Amino acid sequence: VWLALMEPSSGCASSKPVCKYGQHCYRKNPTHFQEFSHPGVGKHGAAPDADEEPPPAKKAKESASELCSSGRLFWSKVRGIANRFNSPLDAIGIEDILSSWTGELIASAHFNYVFDVPWLLQQYPPAKRHTPILLVHGEKGEGLARLRAEAQPFKNIALQQARLDMPFGTHHSKMMLLEYGEGVRVVVHTANLVHKDWDQKTQGVWVSPLFTLLKETAGHSPSLFKQDLLEYLSVYGGAVGRWKEKLSLYDMSSARVRLIASVPGAHAGAHMHKWGHLKLRKVLESSGPADSSVKGWPVVAQFSSIGSLGQSDQTWVCSEWLCSLSSCQRETSCVQSLPPLQLVFPSVDDVRNSLEGYRAGGSIPYALQTFKKQPYLKNYMCRWKADETGRTRAAPHIKTYLRPSPDGSQLAWLLVTSANLSKAAWGVLEKRQTQLRIRSYEIGVLFLPCDEEKGGLASAGNVSFDLPLVPYRSQDEPWVWNIKYLTPDCCGNVWTP
Repeated sequence: VWLALMEPSSGCASSKPVCKYGQHCYRKNPTHFQEFSHPGVGKHGAAPDADEEPPPAKKAKESASELCSSGRLFWSKVRGIANRFNSPLDAIGIEDILSSWTGELIASAHFNYVFDVPWLLQQYPPAKRHTPILLVHGEKGEGLARLRAEAQPFKNIALQQARLDMPFGTHHSKMMLLEYGEGVRVVVHTANLVHKDWDQKTQGVWVSPLFTLLKETAGHSPSLFKQDLLEYLSVYGGAVGRWKEKLSLYDMSSARVRLIASVPGAHAGAHMHKWGHLKLRKVLESSGPADSSVKGWPVVAQFSSIGSLGQSDQTWVCSEWLCSLSSCQRETSCVQSLPPLQLVFPSVDDVRNSLEGYRAGGSIPYALQTFKKQPYLKNYMCRWKADETGRTRAAPHIKTYLRPSPDGSQLAWLLVTSANLSKAAWGVLEKRQTQLRIRSYEIGVLFLPCDEEKGGLASAGNVSFDLPLVPYRSQDEPWVWNIKYLTPDCCGNVWTP
């Protein structure tokens, strides 16, 4: 999954030594491009100066058109960072996703947690603002009344409420279904449908290939993307059920990712390994790395919210959950010890110095009462640092789980998802491990080397933060959103919730 498409060579000679990776270099550090030449890689691949003019609209249009033929993982565009880090080869905005460059849109569906309906409509091209739009949500009470009031003036917008019967459950999935005259596209991302989430935060956006109508086969890819997508949609019924029937007519064999989703319920029997962390465990045991190839490699989890995880790390995090994320194809019957765990979560300083200052912390919910119950988590925590993607100051709302080599040069697998670090999102085993209870809807895409057309998996260039990680120092504290911070942030503000 290369994050950047390579531009044609400018033909200029260079006295610098040639990078050994050539056109396939994944590095994004400006210093690397100052020291080595990269024949066949244009100026955006070569990390231009921070004051470079933005790429012309023509280039943006050309790169957007590439979406029609290949699935891609992007970062969201960030206002206030160097232009080279918002190259259309690497970054995308919601207006780009919905633009006519990616096809003639005729209908769309959005699955999300938070909506700003008037703002969302403004992200569509003017000619497409009257097309049918379905919003799938989990709002109740006052939130539902507000959403209905916002949607009421727009006769082309329909609402569908996801069923949420369990306490503390949310409809947290973030996905778009886009129908064009020539096919359909699926977008799995990490942003709420509100302005602030697409402005100065780090988000992940996977855009599928353009799927066309079936001809002969069932249209399943080796990754079973279509099968898993249709099974996820079948949980909703209603208008989503009609989208499911529509999508069943399309060939999705070009999808090169696995869907890892969660749906509310007490899942047992054959359904137990279809969702949550047990779904990830099942996929990694059948198609993940061999255990000998990742011996000593850590599991890294990066998220923007933390739930109540138990009185000790052995209650859930370093028992059933880490067991799933460390699963491999077993070469022997010997029991393997669990790998090191590293948790990437913004410190107070990371939030204070972000582009938004303390305001960014309003989207990083970690409550004081929960924090006090699980002090052990700090032993695993690492800072948010993203110099290679220019996003150190763009507070993370993306959620990323991966198995990197200790030096960060290789990845065994990578998951970008809506799921934060919580039992509600991933599920918790019950009844002597015969049942997995999940409270929330979540969805993400898993990248595995075996699903790539050319084999292998691009290394750390796929990750939004820097590897190797920077552990918390003794004086570092994780961001807690409901206590006061009186040291002024980069905007001169204090935080008094």
